[in-house]
Amino acid sequence: MLTTAACTPAPKENKVADPGASVSGTVELWHFFTEREADAIDQVIKDFESSHPNIKVTVKSGQDDSKVTQAIGAGNGPDIGLSYSTDIVGKFCSSGAWVDLTPYINRDKVDLNQLNATTRSYTEFGGKRCAMPFLADAYGMFYNKDLFAKAGIAGPPKTLDELTEDAKKLTVRNSDGSLKTVGFLPLYDFYENAAAHLAPAVGAKWLTDDGKSAVGTDPAWKTLLTWQKNLVDWYGYANLTKFKAGLGDEFSADNAFQKGQVAINIDAEYRLAFLKDQAPSLKYGVAPLPASDASRYGGGYVTGNIMGISKNAKNPEAAWALIKYLTTDDAAVTKLAGLIKNVPTTTKSIADPTLNADPDFKAFIDIFNSPNSQTTPPSASGPAYQETFGQFLLTYQAGKVKDLNAGLADADKQVNSVMQLGG
Repeated sequence: MLTTAACTPAPKENKVADPGASVSGTVELWHFFTEREADAIDQVIKDFESSHPNIKVTVKSGQDDSKVTQAIGAGNGPDIGLSYSTDIVGKFCSSGAWVDLTPYINRDKVDLNQLNATTRSYTEFGGKRCAMPFLADAYGMFYNKDLFAKAGIAGPPKTLDELTEDAKKLTVRNSDGSLKTVGFLPLYDFYENAAAHLAPAVGAKWLTDDGKSAVGTDPAWKTLLTWQKNLVDWYGYANLTKFKAGLGDEFSADNAFQKGQVAINIDAEYRLAFLKDQAPSLKYGVAPLPASDASRYGGGYVTGNIMGISKNAKNPEAAWALIKYLTTDDAAVTKLAGLIKNVPTTTKSIADPTLNADPDFKAFIDIFNSPNSQTTPPSASGPAYQETFGQFLLTYQAGKVKDLNAGLADADKQVNSVMQLGG
């Protein structure tokens, strides 16, 4: 009995063999990118295949998280999944849908300190690192320089009060009172105005230290919601919804900011590539997110794309080789950042002089590095806690919540309930 116990193999997740130069075969990568961005992925995949001639990569683009999750659940998931959201990390790690990468990282002596604290935090959950960061997104503010000059505004607002003041100056109404041009469209269901993207403006916390909902107890949420609702009421909720209904799709050439219909817009660094492609004549500026007080200025929301090996991967060693290349090879990360126009995630690539030479792109790198920036914490329920709170915000901005304190307390209960189910 003692001999049998001693010979019991260690759990697979604790140790992986060193394959040396023998890694070979086909590896399948699913990602969500399309068109221009998918072409950028293909370019860097070719670089990988040139330096790893024994590995052939099969790429399937346009695959969102639900498709990846369903495929893994059915037992035919890809070797590698590339997700657009850090919010799925908690779900993938806790469920085992993506395997723990720590044995690979330890074996290959990958230095995780080349990733900043934020990216390290959103690629692990519950002590399990099941993902690596594939570029990042930093959210700040875009503003129309021509409209600012016309309204006599010298520069971007730095506080929420200044944003309100500027939004009113920039707004133009038609003779019947309807909205012609909006300074800032404050509805939570407009483009990138998610609560997560605005939370850094007030430093709002999503979760308490013991992992429960904080939306009903952190006063910063009340500050944000009150500010937003006051601006909604100034415009008129019906006026805003009617105006929003006539705007183009966010990722089309008819984007409202690109068309000059909205003067100030919350968005991420990837908008720079869309502006260059779809609105090359637009004069715009970028800045950090306005804050509730000046001491918090300089930050924004930080998130990113993440990669992991699915639990039913057919070639996990080749999958790890590709993930390691795309997330830790400085030259590959820098090239991807330049092509896709996302923020790079390694220390050396962030400091790349070519990327920093573009002042607008550098503004987002500065937001990414700012101590005032925030991300959303991982949860076993994935993004469910944000989605649940988001439903409350839609009700609130429509004027259907008469008592904000009571409404936030109720939202707290609903968020805790969905998190408990998800866990």
